[in-house]
Amino acid sequence: MKKLYSLVTILILFCGHPLFAADISDFFGAYTGSAKVEDDGGTVARDMGVRITQTETGFKVTWTSITHKQDGRLKEKKYTIGFVPSARENIYASAMKTNVFGKSEPLDPLKGDPYVWSRLSGDTLTLYSLLIDEEGGYEVQEYDRTLTDGGLQLEYRRIRNSTPLTTINAFLARN
Repeated sequence: MKKLYSLVTILILFCGHPLFAADISDFFGAYTGSAKVEDDGGTVARDMGVRITQTETGFKVTWTSITHKQDGRLKEKKYTIGFVPSARENIYASAMKTNVFGKSEPLDPLKGDPYVWSRLSGDTLTLYSLLIDEEGGYEVQEYDRTLTDGGLQLEYRRIRNSTPLTTINAFLARN
């Protein structure tokens, strides 16, 4: 028994890979949840939903965010991005526009478009969005969606020129 514990310890310390590796299909489904977010010096409620579905060539992520403003207004944002496998294992390129040959390809961040990609690492699907502003500065948005019992744990970070702007942690229940 002692040898088994030693072997497990060695695997955990030196393997460098998570012991649980999800398949992208494990994420397919719809999820909803809410969080409290700091906004304009106060705390506001934000309802969130994400749907991850299979496509012919990869998968698609659609997410919605509804912010309950302090004055009672609702601010809704909705995004949909398709992803296709890249030449690198578990890294997916965004398929946000179609080129002249009918192939999906990412947008151009040097033209002000977001550059978006995703990766699957262990039981976490991460979506990254890079924006380059007019002065050459940058903003990165990172959405970690980790499989849990009953849904996804969302960790969202927004960083501009090395300065953290927004962090959101929320549980999204599988519908």
